[in-house]
Amino acid sequence: MTAVLQAKERKEFRGSFLTRIRKEGNIPAVVYGAKVESKPIYFSEADFAKIMRKVGRNGVISLDLDGQKHNVILSDYQSDPIKNEIVHVDLLAVDMSKEITANVRVAIIGEAAGVKDGGVLQQAMHEVSVTATPDQIPPSVDVDVTNLQVNETITIADIKTNIGCEINHTDDEVIASILPPRQEVEISSGEKQHDGPPENEEGRESEASDESKAE
Repeated sequence: MTAVLQAKERKEFRGSFLTRIRKEGNIPAVVYGAKVESKPIYFSEADFAKIMRKVGRNGVISLDLDGQKHNVILSDYQSDPIKNEIVHVDLLAVDMSKEITANVRVAIIGEAAGVKDGGVLQQAMHEVSVTATPDQIPPSVDVDVTNLQVNETITIADIKTNIGCEINHTDDEVIASILPPRQEVEISSGEKQHDGPPENEEGRESEASDESKAE
């Protein structure tokens, strides 16, 4: 069952109005896309957060805009890093029968065997681009690295059969790899160190002794 988000159209654009709706616990937003003229809207921040936890970053939301229903996905958002809160949202209205392209998070699963042997896991890709109908876009792409050994890699070709939709990358693109253990290199000048005071110190002492004899 598609999650429903209640929204209202914004007909005022003054800064004071935006400040007021934010203080009331709402998020200003815009909806645009398939069969929808771009419209400024707003909705409950709490309801939006609850729905996003349920459907995920690329999940389909049923937007109820003053009684009219639209299937939408989260296109983009702006956040305040200081207050740690979302300040604006872009929603894309989609046709459920037509494919769209979206970026999907790569989730590394398991502890690599190579890491247990001292290697270092390097994740080269944190998102992958996929194309599918909106209801077929996965919330994440899980990459199991449990059996990955030192100097081995996982590429796009290794995960293609697990995605279930078109992936917009070449087969040889690396997702993750295990680098060899880091080794400390001992740096040597090649010169043999002698015991005793440095030569320059001895030289200064000799010069001082000669001067005292001359006096």
